[in-house]
Amino acid sequence: MELIDKYFPGLTDTQRRQFAALYGLYADWNAKINVISRKDFEQLYLRHVLHSLSVAKVCTFDDGARVLDVGCGGGFPSVPLAILFPGAQFTAADSIRKKITVVEGVASALGLQNLSPRCVRVETLAERYDYVVSRAVTAMPEFVGWVWNRIERGQRGSLPNGILYLKGGDLAEELALTGKKWYVYDIPRFFEEEFFETKKVVYTPKK
Repeated sequence: MELIDKYFPGLTDTQRRQFAALYGLYADWNAKINVISRKDFEQLYLRHVLHSLSVAKVCTFDDGARVLDVGCGGGFPSVPLAILFPGAQFTAADSIRKKITVVEGVASALGLQNLSPRCVRVETLAERYDYVVSRAVTAMPEFVGWVWNRIERGQRGSLPNGILYLKGGDLAEELALTGKKWYVYDIPRFFEEEFFETKKVVYTPKK
């Protein structure tokens, strides 16, 4: 929790309690369904929770904003973001049932009324969203193809509606192949820990 308090000092008591509960909840679920590597687990708050929250340093979501997390795995970035933005509505989508089972269990235990886990291939979703978030699911051209038509134009946060994607390394060539205008935010601008040295949030608006 020290890491979360360090970068997000204005949390409510409810939010602090929810963030503090994540370690025990994921420990219990990970023992049953391995969604976080054991090597990573001791660094849960650094490598998963805080990494997810880097999205919030780039864009804050308004109450009522609809946010889709594609390939959510065990619930990152959607679970930490749903705690941070209780007025926004999050859909956590993954095609692997056991991962959604974990997200359902965590969301239920936390009382996250604003998070809907869905076991679905994102290409088949009929709903539209204001923002799409994700963490290194696939190559960007393919990802944009999956989600672009599901994003509503407008602005339901501090940036115009669009894609916010967590990725590492040199992205210039991959982003250029999408045909979109991308803005790259280096996470070390927000967090000083060495883990984030090469990590980025990339954003493109739906215009």
